[in-house]
Amino acid sequence: MLPGAPVSPAGRAGLGWGLLGVLAFSFTVVLTRVAVVGLSPLFIGAGRAVVAALLAAVALRLTRQRRPTRAQLVRLGVVAAGIVLGFPLLTSYALRTVPAAHGAVVIAVLPAATALAAVLRTGERPGRRFWGFAAAGAVAAVGFATTGPSGFGDVRGSDLLLVGAVVAAAVGYAEGGLLARELGAWQTVSWALVVALPVVLALSAVSAAAEPPHASAGQWLAFGYLAVVSMYLGFFAWYRGLAIGPMARVSQVQLVQPVLTIAWALLFLREPLSWSVVVGALVVVGCAALTVRNRSGQNQNQNRNPEENR
Repeated sequence: MLPGAPVSPAGRAGLGWGLLGVLAFSFTVVLTRVAVVGLSPLFIGAGRAVVAALLAAVALRLTRQRRPTRAQLVRLGVVAAGIVLGFPLLTSYALRTVPAAHGAVVIAVLPAATALAAVLRTGERPGRRFWGFAAAGAVAAVGFATTGPSGFGDVRGSDLLLVGAVVAAAVGYAEGGLLARELGAWQTVSWALVVALPVVLALSAVSAAAEPPHASAGQWLAFGYLAVVSMYLGFFAWYRGLAIGPMARVSQVQLVQPVLTIAWALLFLREPLSWSVVVGALVVVGCAALTVRNRSGQNQNQNRNPEENR
């Protein structure tokens, strides 16, 4: 948030809802890491969407929501590709082989990626500092990901999957935030899940047939959280926050998500907290914060001094 910039009651509400969504999402990486021990990544990524889509269909039917227009259905397809298919599937496969804290650091670039996606989607023209910090954040995330046990340049497939997950989520968040202003927050994620249901249902059936799920009670509980909260209820709060906005400012609360995720990984998984994770998190989160704040600053000041952020 800009120093000294007043926050309206609506703005505080947007930040509050956004923070609640981030808190719900902060457990996603850790619980995915738990679930993949006993369940296949394809089943986790697609199966959790099936559960959430069935809940969404019931909610939409009971409340008799108006069917989206054809143009909105196309945009809902974009949201579904990003947050229902892309992010869950890619992170599930990635977290088979990398620690949750490592995944959290790479995903920490998501706030900057979301701001960038929103800029491209809305046609904004932020200043050079925005682009500079966005590029620095991307370089920092890639640098952390490629500095593995074998030294710099140790590119792993799991890190490429995490980068792909960030891109998918950023597009889904930006488009979903815009749609939430037209359809409503929970309605947007509900319709996106329903749109994706045929695909995720088919993928779940293929996965269950190829590798019948066998998991402990704890792993099933983790899957349940991913399905009900990470895949559905968390978006109620997140998209409501983005819809109230301003989107650039609300997206800043994502900056606490990697910190929370690393804390949960340390607390629940007993993952060692190495200096590379600490330094990587600080650098990536710092670059993401500067990116989002520079976009916020551009939005705040564009009518007062167009040259200020150039």
